[in-house]
Amino acid sequence: MFLSDSIVIIPTYNEKENIEKIIRKVFSLHDIFHILIIDDGSPDGTAEIVKYLQGEFAGKLYIEERASKQGLGTAYIHGFKWVLERDYQFIFEMDADFSHNPEDLLQLKATCKNGAELAIGSRYIKGVNVVNWPIQRVMMSYFASVYVRLVTGINIQDTTAGFKCYRRLVLETIRLDKIKFVGYAFQIEMKFTAIKHGFKVVEIPIIFTDRTEGKSKMSTNIFREAFLGVMLIKLNSLFRTYAPVR
Repeated sequence: MFLSDSIVIIPTYNEKENIEKIIRKVFSLHDIFHILIIDDGSPDGTAEIVKYLQGEFAGKLYIEERASKQGLGTAYIHGFKWVLERDYQFIFEMDADFSHNPEDLLQLKATCKNGAELAIGSRYIKGVNVVNWPIQRVMMSYFASVYVRLVTGINIQDTTAGFKCYRRLVLETIRLDKIKFVGYAFQIEMKFTAIKHGFKVVEIPIIFTDRTEGKSKMSTNIFREAFLGVMLIKLNSLFRTYAPVR
């Protein structure tokens, strides 16, 4: 058993081209991270690759398999609940496709150890740091964050970012069963809720590189959910109370 206070949750669906490489990269870092894969019934054999690697990385690599594709948000909620039954103190969200550089896990963790309760790897904190995206997608993502800030009032530059580190208390405090959205709106809702509870949220600059292998999961439905979801998140907050953490 390799003890660690940190675990990286990676949702997967058809990531056979990337999954072994991302696992080996995380385990090569000088800090010890565990990994929890949440696989949504990938027909390409992603889960089988992970289970084979568990023989090599026993006590560090875990997998939860779900029968079908149920959405990013539900995968992370499943992972959060699994993690909270154990003793991890730093819980990370990361994509499997190397759009998030595993080296930045170290910087995210350091940010939380130095006082942040939620650290966000931001594409927009120092200009626009996105590689291999068409300009239309860059503009859509950037102005989506502008829209979120206008509607919700939260001061986050990259509101849809999915590369994050939570301190345990944040996930213990947020009522996970009340989180409603499954795509980009899930990422917005989690940040919004953490801020409403009074947690300290810090953005750090990262370079986001679009996948070079495998197929993107992005769709117009995800963007539509985010657009409408932001208004619902704000509206619902008017009828909720958020217990302060201090």
